[in-house]
Amino acid sequence: MTGLNEFAGKSAIVSLRGVGKTFERGTVALAGLDLDIRDGEFVSLLGPSGCGKSTALRIIAGLSTPSAGTVEWPRGGSKIGFVFQEPTLMPWADVAGNVRLPLKLAHVEEDGSSKPVAQWLGRVGLADFAQSYPRELSGGMKMRVSIARALVTEPQLLLMDEPFAALDEITRFKLNNELTMLWHELRRTVVFVTHSVFESVYLSQRIVVMTPRPGKVFGEVAIPAPYPRDERFRTSAEYAGYCREVADMLARAMGGTE
Repeated sequence: MTGLNEFAGKSAIVSLRGVGKTFERGTVALAGLDLDIRDGEFVSLLGPSGCGKSTALRIIAGLSTPSAGTVEWPRGGSKIGFVFQEPTLMPWADVAGNVRLPLKLAHVEEDGSSKPVAQWLGRVGLADFAQSYPRELSGGMKMRVSIARALVTEPQLLLMDEPFAALDEITRFKLNNELTMLWHELRRTVVFVTHSVFESVYLSQRIVVMTPRPGKVFGEVAIPAPYPRDERFRTSAEYAGYCREVADMLARAMGGTE
């Protein structure tokens, strides 16, 4: 593990202890996963496809139960927002209606939800598209709606499951920039799943590298570069050095060497 002293003093908001997950047909997705998610940090789970990253995220969210081990919430739980791989927007509802959905499910009256919906649409740059429908939006705009929907309830923990993987590189870079600025402003805890070394280094304070299935933690790398990050960081020798370090750890994880 590299340069992790920055996180040593922070309290965990959720901890996975010896977590395993075996699916009904016998596929073992996770085995002995130990992981602390610390208050206010941006952490990425990095690993090859099928290593259990998304499964771990769903277990944290309570959408799946572990077959072994425990999920511990030292503070008694946190409000969670989830951004999935696909935007999963309701095609019959406009943008404002899609963002309002979590508040509606929480039985917040429409009069009480209008202000936070408008605020979050403004924060993700979609204030002028409140009455637009998903079919009228680009892929990047749909993902911004999904992010606003996840944050409108003011969660303490935001879980993001490869949200930008299907986007073109230009849009992905732009959304990476916007996400770092948003996190820098809000300082909510973010757990971001990706299989991109470059994306994980650009976004994260800490990268957790996972082994191939069954997934567990192979090692961690801290990225102490300051926020907000921009193209100067993306094109810097510092960024390239972190990418080499993380890529080397990932290669060792996949090769099964310490």
